[in-house]
Amino acid sequence: MNLRWTFKKTQKLFKKPFFDLIYQAQKIHRKYFDPNRIQVSTLLSIKTGLCPEDCKYCPQSARHPTNLKYEPLLNKNKILKAAKKAKKIGASRFCMGAAWKNPKEKDIPYLEKIVKKVKKLGLETCMTLGELTLTQAQKLHNAGLDFYNHNIDTSKNFYSKIISTRTYKSRLKTLKNIRNSGIKICSGGIIGLGEKVQDRIEFLMELSNLPKPPESIPINMLVKIPGTPLENNKKVNEFDFIRIIAIARIMMPKSYIRLSAGREKMNFQTQAMCFMVGANSIFYGCKLLTTKNQSEKKDIKLFQKLDLKPEKFESKFNNQHYNKNFFYNALEKE
Repeated sequence: MNLRWTFKKTQKLFKKPFFDLIYQAQKIHRKYFDPNRIQVSTLLSIKTGLCPEDCKYCPQSARHPTNLKYEPLLNKNKILKAAKKAKKIGASRFCMGAAWKNPKEKDIPYLEKIVKKVKKLGLETCMTLGELTLTQAQKLHNAGLDFYNHNIDTSKNFYSKIISTRTYKSRLKTLKNIRNSGIKICSGGIIGLGEKVQDRIEFLMELSNLPKPPESIPINMLVKIPGTPLENNKKVNEFDFIRIIAIARIMMPKSYIRLSAGREKMNFQTQAMCFMVGANSIFYGCKLLTTKNQSEKKDIKLFQKLDLKPEKFESKFNNQHYNKNFFYNALEKE
C-alpha cells in the first residue's frame, strides 16, 4: 500500500524548526483558503450522559463519577430553537451530538426528521451519534445530513489505553460507512491524553492516509474534567499544540481544521498562532456538549483583533458588502 504520508516523512515535520514549519504551513493554507475567513459552527447536545462507553476523557460516560445530569433525547422544538439561534448569530453549520455507543433503529426516523428541519433553516448539518451501520448512514444522508463526526481520538497503538469498550477498527469501519453513504467526514482527535510524539505522528498519518482525508478535522486539547481518569494529566505545551495544527495543515491541505475542546483555556496569542498556521474553523457558543467553551464575548474580541470574517456570512444576511460591525452587533445581542 502506497501511503501519502509515511512515518519517516511525517516525523520530519515534527523535527522541523518551528519557524520553518509555520512558514510552510501558512503558505499551504493561503493556497487553499482565505486566511481571513473562519468557518463557524455551533454544537448542541441532543442527548446527554449515561453513555455506556468508558472513554477516559469523557464526562458523559456512565462509568465516571462526574455528577453530570442526564438528559434524554431533546424534543424537536428545543433543537430547532437552538438551530435558529445558531443561524441568527452567523453560524453556517449546526452540529448535534448524542451520548450513545450507537443509535438504535427506532431513533433513526426521528433523527431524519430533525436533519430535514434544520436543513430547511439554511444551515449545514452535522451529527455525532457513535457507531453507524452503512444502512443508518445512508438514511441520514438521504435526509440531507452533510457531515458526520466520528473522531479516531489518537493512534491505533495508544487507543486501547484510553478506550476499551470499542475498538480502533470499529472506528475506522464507521468512517468507511460514512464515506460510502455520501456524507462528508468530520474526524480528528485529542492532544494531551498521555500520548507520546510517536502517537501524534501515527494519529495524523491515519487521518491523512484514509482513502480521502476528512473534510473537517477537529483538533482538541484535553479538557481535564474532575471525576474522569485523566483529570490530573499533564498540561499540553502551547507550542507543541501549534505544531500539531501546522502539521495537520501541511498533511491535509484541503481540509478544514477546527480548534475544538480546550480553546477556553487558550490565550488569544495561542489561538492567533493556530489560525495563522492553518486552523480555520471553531465552535461558537458557551458549551461544547457538556464542557466549557470560550465565551461569546471573548470570541467577538478575538475576531475583531484578528479581522476574521465568518464564512458565508454575507449570503446569510443578503449583504453584498461585508460589514463586520453588523456581525459583531448580532453576536452581542445574544
